[in-house]
Amino acid sequence: MHRHHHMFGDRHERHGRGHWGHWGEHAREHHRGRHRGERFMEHGDLRFVVLALIAEQPHHGYELIKTLEERTGGAYRPSPGVIYPLLSMLEDEGFIRPANAEGGRKLFEITPEGQAALDQNKAGVDAIFGRMDHLSQASRQSGHRVGRAMGNLGMVLSQRMRRPITDEQMDKMIAMLDDTAAAIEKL
Repeated sequence: MHRHHHMFGDRHERHGRGHWGHWGEHAREHHRGRHRGERFMEHGDLRFVVLALIAEQPHHGYELIKTLEERTGGAYRPSPGVIYPLLSMLEDEGFIRPANAEGGRKLFEITPEGQAALDQNKAGVDAIFGRMDHLSQASRQSGHRVGRAMGNLGMVLSQRMRRPITDEQMDKMIAMLDDTAAAIEKL
């Protein structure tokens, strides 16, 4: 007998593998932002975010992944292994239904039951979208600065490699790059 874990409002049903049902334990990591282990979404939040996106307009799985990545400025991208089981669970619960098949892909729309669950949790969903907007803005700002710094490094390396270089200078340059990479990784 398979069991899943469903949490919408006060409705709790335990059917599954631990607290994450078909998602598997690894799915927990997909609920974290990619910024220093900071929690981007709490347990169950992604369900409401996906439901809200489908309420805005019908989506299929790949579109949801891309939309979430775009809405966070590339800082968060759930894997297909998280999105597709989540869509199946929402469909099993009666919160979404297939609208039609688009090129072999299921396009989902929200049901009245799904809209009621979403309405019941509107404040939480609005807060998540606020965090997503903040993350997107921060990601774009830091991405620009990092891109500029990487461009500067690339230009300097390119110019330096056009001039004669000794083995000792090459070793020193490689060591500097390796040390910098190691220092960044430890941040």
